[in-house]
Amino acid sequence: MKAKVLFVLCLLTGLMFLNAGLDKFFHYMPVPKDMPEKMVKAGMAFMEIGWLMPLVGAVEAIGGILLIFKRTRALGAIVILPILVGILLTNITMAPSGLPIVLIIIAVITWVIIENWHKYLPMVKK
Repeated sequence: MKAKVLFVLCLLTGLMFLNAGLDKFFHYMPVPKDMPEKMVKAGMAFMEIGWLMPLVGAVEAIGGILLIFKRTRALGAIVILPILVGILLTNITMAPSGLPIVLIIIAVITWVIIENWHKYLPMVKK
């Protein structure tokens, strides 16, 4: 049962990151009208750096795909982690209304990391 719940959560989270990553390339999701002005300015500044948004989009899409499959889930969680830290800090400083969903995503990624802790140990052992 626990494995099925984790799969569904990883599937939903992975698809969400895949969608967010693809949107950075194809721009098919509209910008919310009630987005704080600071976030709009920050987004525009990030777009001025030509390589940044495609890089973030690629990492989100690849991490999302990796998160979906059990065999690559541990790698997907680690790939998504830096992006998730950025999302958390952005929501803390600019748009606290988005914090509940970010905290849920952090909980899912934390669960994946805890479940796959044995796979990370060889990286830190001498």
